[in-house]
Parts: sequence; C-alpha cells; structure tokens
Amino acid sequence: MIEEKIEPAQGQRLPAGAREPAIVADATCAPGRGGCHGALWGWAPPDLPADTPLKRRADRLLPRTGWPAVVYFAAIVGLLNLAPHLPERANLAADGLAALAAAAWCVLNFWRCRHAHCVVTSTGWLALSVLAFTEAGLGRSLIGGDEQLVFLAVLAVAVGFEVVWRCAHGTNAVTRGTTVDRTTTAAAGTTAGAAGAPAAAAGSPAAGTPAPSAGPSGWPRR
Repeated sequence: MIEEKIEPAQGQRLPAGAREPAIVADATCAPGRGGCHGALWGWAPPDLPADTPLKRRADRLLPRTGWPAVVYFAAIVGLLNLAPHLPERANLAADGLAALAAAAWCVLNFWRCRHAHCVVTSTGWLALSVLAFTEAGLGRSLIGGDEQLVFLAVLAVAVGFEVVWRCAHGTNAVTRGTTVDRTTTAAAGTTAGAAGAPAAAAGSPAAGTPAPSAGPSGWPRR
C-alpha cells in the first residue's frame, strides 16, 4: 500500500496538533502513469509498481509486448513444430522445453500484473513440462503422444477462465480488491458530497448570511 498526503487548501491552516489527512491507495497503477504499461499489447492489466530491483530487472529482461514478445512466442511455436520430426526422446524434451518456456513467461507475467489466464497456464504448462521431461528420461510417452494437445487444452481452459473471471469481476486482473472498487468509488463520492454540504449551508439565510435578492440589480434589496 502507498500512503499519499493531501495538502490543505490554500489559506487554510490545520488545527494545532492535528495531523495532515492521508489516503491509502492500492499499490497498483493506471495505464500511462508513472511508466506503467500492460503486457501483450494492452490485453494484460496494468503492471503493478516496480518497487523492487528484482521487479525492475524482470521488466527490462522479460519480453512481454512488441517484437521481443513476438520472437519469444515464435520460438515456442517453432519448438512445438520441430518436436514431431525428432527422435522420441528429443521430441519429448522439445515439448517439455516449450511448455517450460511458456510457463516461465506466464509466472513472471502474473507476478507483475496478475493477468487472470496466467493462473491456469503457468500451473498447467509447468506440470506438462515436468511430465514431458520425465517421459524423455523414460524414452516413451505416458499419454499416447498427446503432449501438444494438452498444451493447447491448457491454453483453451485458461482463456475460458479469464472470460468467466472478467464477466464476474469486471477486470482480467486477479486481485483481492477487484470486487470492491466500485463500492469504494461510490463511498468516496458520497463523502465528498457530505463535506460540501456545510459550505453550501453557510451561505443560506439560516446560517445568518442574507441570501442575494432574485430581482434585477436596480431594484432595492429587502
């Protein structure tokens, strides 16, 4: 969480011993602010703040959008296309390497922006890579050679999960605050309206300040 201080209005002094008001903001950032950006050409949610050296290093090295991401994903697709043309052990090892590369990308992407489908893809592809490497060690497939079908099935389930999550929560980011954002905004607006009510009442006749006459300026005021 990040604490932001609010400066008092110009000409207004705080009472003696009073502390400056502060609001607590979520440690998230909106697109275009403070260098925040979304991966996958804006499909992913905005990044969480890069508030540690490790996060900043991950942002520099991980290809999450643009041509670097295209090259990374093309390499994974290339491995999957190459695998069936290799001997059995190399075939399974190539499938395992492709699944591991995809899972690693999704793990880091979820760490940086909580993209919903990465919950499924990171887990599913990591498990598939372990299975494929085990099969490569044994020299045979344990699932009838359907490793690449499993890879695609994990992707399909992940996209379906994200669609359901977005419909239910209004965002494709998996965070604890996703279901309370609108409530918080409404409460903030209600508080602001209540704070402005005393100022409006100060100009009313009941507060001792005469209300301005509704007549033309040349008429005598009562």
